[in-house]
Formats: sequence, structure tokens, C-alpha cells
Amino acid sequence: MAKKSKIAANERRKAIVARHAGRRAELKEVVRTGAPEERAQAVRALARQPRDASATRIRNRDSVDGRPRGHLSKFGLSRIRFREMAHRGELPGVTKASW
Repeated sequence: MAKKSKIAANERRKAIVARHAGRRAELKEVVRTGAPEERAQAVRALARQPRDASATRIRNRDSVDGRPRGHLSKFGLSRIRFREMAHRGELPGVTKASW
């Protein structure tokens, strides 16, 4: 189980990313296609935004207990939680291989 503060901080980051996503996309497009002086202004505007406005600051975590490592994005679970739930039959369509 991850610390509650780490899970809360990640949720806060998700909210900040969502709030700034539109403006960041506009600025990134200007950086990609704009004239040199527009590009410089857009780079400065991006630098003024909060660090947590970048989507790369979000950490993939287990949806059940918040474990940050071994995340399986298809299920939203860590490898450990995935294995436990698969053995108990709680994941539809997932079976343990045996040969």
C-alpha cells in the first residue's frame, strides 16, 4: 500500500494537468509551427506554467492500493494485485496458463 500522501499528490497533479491541458497544447503548437519571435514567447509562457501542468509528472499507480511499480496499464493494476485477482477469478476473461 502506497502512502496516502503520494496517492493524493498524484491526484492533485492529474487535476492540474487537466486544468492546463488546453493552453499547453496551444503553446506547444506555436512552438512547433510559429515564427521565431512567436516561438520564443511560447517557450517562455510554457516555462511560466506550473511544473505539475506537464502530463509526464503523473505516475501510473495501481487503482486498488496505489503501488507505483509494475503497473499493467490494460488493467490499471500492479503485477502483484493482477496476479492475486486473476487467481481468485475476479478479472473476467483472464485465466492462468497451464500446460
